[in-house]
Amino acid sequence: MASTHNNNNILLLISILIFSVISDGNGLSMNHYENSCPEVETIVENVVKKAYMKDNTISAALLHMQFHDCFIRGCDGSVLLSSKGSKKAERDGPPSVTLRSFDVIHNAKQRVETLCPGVVSCADILAFATRDAIVLAGGARWEVPKGRKDGRISKASDTSTLPAPSFNISQLQHNFFLRGLSLTDVVALSGAHTLGFAHCSSFENRIRNFSSTQDIDPTMNPTFAGHLRGHCPTNKKDKNAGVRMDPSSTTFDNTYFKLIIQRKALLSSDYQLLTTTGTKRLVYKFATSKKAFSMAFVKSMIKMTSITGGQEIRRDCRVVN
Repeated sequence: MASTHNNNNILLLISILIFSVISDGNGLSMNHYENSCPEVETIVENVVKKAYMKDNTISAALLHMQFHDCFIRGCDGSVLLSSKGSKKAERDGPPSVTLRSFDVIHNAKQRVETLCPGVVSCADILAFATRDAIVLAGGARWEVPKGRKDGRISKASDTSTLPAPSFNISQLQHNFFLRGLSLTDVVALSGAHTLGFAHCSSFENRIRNFSSTQDIDPTMNPTFAGHLRGHCPTNKKDKNAGVRMDPSSTTFDNTYFKLIIQRKALLSSDYQLLTTTGTKRLVYKFATSKKAFSMAFVKSMIKMTSITGGQEIRRDCRVVN
């Protein structure tokens, strides 16, 4: 009974958070498809569940995709557009070439179009699918504000504005601030690193030739660094070489924050969360309470995915109308 009571409290708090975000005049609402396509979320959820049963790493993939979409031109589905000839789209920009699971969104969009043609944006479908995938991985469920529109512009060159794994805390703060996000959002959204896989290129600067005087980043546990060196060959022939973000990389939990404290997080930007009093306090708070992390993550996800942009409702997520 106590567990049920706690879950109800979490859902109530999440509902309050949602309405505090969408009341800011960004054009989103909770009942946007109530009359025009009431079954849309069920359709998307079923597609995601089917894909998840075959590959439980899609939770990380969709979350990665959602982040890239929102941080370039707002959450407008521009990351879903395909390149056209020499005009390379966002998904082919250097930081985005590892994005995958586009087929999940494409399949969901096809199902939705069959029932509600020209009504639901690809951007909303991506937001629904990401939420559903996180829930399947063990994360908290939230109501997704609806009514995003799809963008018509997607440029690979724009991916240079995405935060880099090597960013220090000032760079992270500035990058997130430009999107209307706070340092608290930096910490909470960094918790997404509890899911997925990291290629050696994203952390190799920490395990070899770190500086003129030190081979390994002194902020990294040396035994852990040695473990990573074993997975990342110096010849770099295997471009897919890497490691899981954390040992429970398909489960949405708070392990990531525990690893930061143990100096076993992968990216330079991860360790940066310990370099200010406020962010360090949050790291320790989230490391000791999955509930606190889940609440903060949901709030930051709602905030991030409410950055709007776009002009149309695409019939096919891969091409503009």
